[in-house]
Parts: sequence; structure tokens; C-alpha cells
Amino acid sequence: MNPITHFLVGWVGLERFVPSMRDKGLVAIAGVLPDLDGLGIVVDFSTRMLGLPPTDYYQHYHRLLGHGLPAAVMIAAVVACFGRNRRAVFGLAFLAVHLHLLCDIVGSRGSTPLDLWPIYYFAPLSLQPEFSWSGQWPLIGWQNFVITAALLATALLRSARTGYSPVGLLNTRAESELIQVLRRRISRMRERDRSD
Repeated sequence: MNPITHFLVGWVGLERFVPSMRDKGLVAIAGVLPDLDGLGIVVDFSTRMLGLPPTDYYQHYHRLLGHGLPAAVMIAAVVACFGRNRRAVFGLAFLAVHLHLLCDIVGSRGSTPLDLWPIYYFAPLSLQPEFSWSGQWPLIGWQNFVITAALLATALLRSARTGYSPVGLLNTRAESELIQVLRRRISRMRERDRSD
């Protein structure tokens, strides 16, 4: 799945278990961090564009360095260092990484039905066990778009109810505006429903 979906999975699924915005953000971001092992794609693209000898870092390291138990422990430990409630952040970040792994097993197939992308749970220490699912849908499949839209709608509806949103991680003023707009829209929809 794409990083936005991974972030929304962490936010919608786990943010409610920690009270501080910092901790909420750390937990949601932990769900995206396994994909740092895919940054080799930037080098691969650059070497090709610059006419340098081609590299293949993305294919060699993506899903190998950040998509297993060792990375889950490391990511959880690092983000917990920045948390207010470190124990809760560690546990929820560890869970967020595992939600990332589950999402990738379910919805990150390549362009052909045989292009399954497995998870090597103990990588890079060992390539066993290997987890994959033969029904894995494509990374750009309609299922991922529907899941992302549903997560976004859920996050927005909950933001209107709770008064905070992921936007607050970047800009509290923009978050305040968003909450006001959401609450007005929801209020109008309710009034319209009552009048019908």
C-alpha cells in the first residue's frame, strides 16, 4: 500500500490509545517508516537519469531491511525515544509496523498475478519465515483506493467529533479551520436529513 494509506491505518487504528498529539503522530508515522528501505529507488532513478552505471538498490533492499521483526523493534524503540508515554508509544509503534506488514501482504502485489511481494519476517537476519498471500491484490488496485478513501473519511468524521486531526501535526491553525468546516458540513447534512 502507499505511504498515505499506511499513515491513515496507523492514525485511524491506533491514535486513540495515546492522549498527546506528539504520541499520536509518532505512532502513525511508525506505520510508514518500514518503507524507508525503499528509498533506494531514488538512487536507482538518479543513476539511470545521469547515465551512471545502473544500480538496483530498490529491488535488493525494499522489503528486506524495514519489513520484519528486527525493523519493527528498532522503529518502535526509536520513535518511543521521542514520545511522552514511551512505553505506550513503543507498543503501539510496534503494532503499527505490523499493521504495515499485514497491509503489504494483502495489497502490494506487482503488475502481474505472479509478482507477489513477500514479507521475510526475520530479515535481514534470515529469509525464513516468508509470508505471502496468493490473493494479494495489486499495489495500484481498486481495493487500495477504496481502503484509502474509507480511512480518510473515517479520520475526517472522527476529527469533527474529537476536535483534532492529523493536520494538527503540521499546523494547528489549519487543523482548527478544517475542524470548523467539517462540523459545519456535518451539521448542514443533519439538518437536511431532519427536514426530509
